[in-house]
Amino acid sequence: MSPRRSYDQYCSAARALDAVGDRWTLLIVRELLGGPRRYTDLHADLPGVSTDVLASRLKDMERDGLTTRRRLPPPGAAFVYELTARGRELLPVLQALGEWGAAELGERRPTDAVRAHWFALPLLRGLGRAGVGLVEVRLDEGEFHVWLGAEGGAAYGDGPAREEPDVRLSIDTWTCEAVSRGELTLLDAVREGRVSVVGEGALAKGLREG
Repeated sequence: MSPRRSYDQYCSAARALDAVGDRWTLLIVRELLGGPRRYTDLHADLPGVSTDVLASRLKDMERDGLTTRRRLPPPGAAFVYELTARGRELLPVLQALGEWGAAELGERRPTDAVRAHWFALPLLRGLGRAGVGLVEVRLDEGEFHVWLGAEGGAAYGDGPAREEPDVRLSIDTWTCEAVSRGELTLLDAVREGRVSVVGEGALAKGLREG
């Protein structure tokens, strides 16, 4: 475990950066906001991070009370990392960073890695006032799901929902990238017919009516 570095400034922003300012830390949080992950899964979804750096960051985050590590019961028996309540409080921080950074996205570069669930943060922002419930999202890159109004547990997860979702959305790559860049809102995309909405409940109605 690396020694904790500090800006030694009596400022809440500086104290926050003492804990999450190192490279990769907030992206590890982004992955763990989707629920418990094994080390190998984290490494696969953080292309570019070395195994040494990932292991060091995870140890630092556990020391700082952002994550915990536990062993899954048999037959899994693997160790997983998950956010503490303190770590989950970083969701709005990442959403704000994503909103601020939207202008920096531009067109996707040939060297850019992409995972479907990375679009969860901008879509959560776009779905914020639509209601409460489970939304399954299908993109060209794959599927993920988000819990609107979730308190406590994961905010989103990779892959299809494990239970029947309240709404299913299908979004093409161009539309999803435009929403991520802030050029198009999700509700406008629904109104323009760029997003397919499947569902009959209040959440689906709220999305269709904007």
